[in-house]
Amino acid sequence: MALREARVDHPHAARLLRAFRDEQVARYGFADPVDLDPHTYSPPNGTFVIAYQGGRPVGCAGCRWYDRSTGVVEIRKTYLIAEARGRGLGRALLHRLESHAVGWGARRVILETGVRNTAALALFAASGYQPTAQYVPGRDPTINRAFVKPLTPAPQPPDTPATRTATR
Repeated sequence: MALREARVDHPHAARLLRAFRDEQVARYGFADPVDLDPHTYSPPNGTFVIAYQGGRPVGCAGCRWYDRSTGVVEIRKTYLIAEARGRGLGRALLHRLESHAVGWGARRVILETGVRNTAALALFAASGYQPTAQYVPGRDPTINRAFVKPLTPAPQPPDTPATRTATR
């Protein structure tokens, strides 16, 4: 398995996002658009990651700033093709995006999924996400579920003369 940052308009990303949308339509009868702004999912505003297995694109997820003033990022469009599920790829995608967010200085991550997506609900719960109030206006509370997870900053090296010199 390999995780690679890519633009949301990369052909592999576009194919995975279309598959994500098709699955959402089949599950709920509707879906949000998957045409994402490349600027929003590119540094310093965000990132987009594609998961590869055997050189084949099998999943994706994006992360973007939701509210810089409060240190909140949002993970969106987390998707794995059916054959790639249950192998730890979803958790790897979340971990990669959370690591980026910590590096940006984010303090919390939020995300949303639907009640019929039991695999995503289980993944998010197992990854430390807790239910929270809806944060997207106009969402149907009988369908949409929002989650939050506090982020722990990466450990800093001790402040010693050697580390002060190394960081200058």
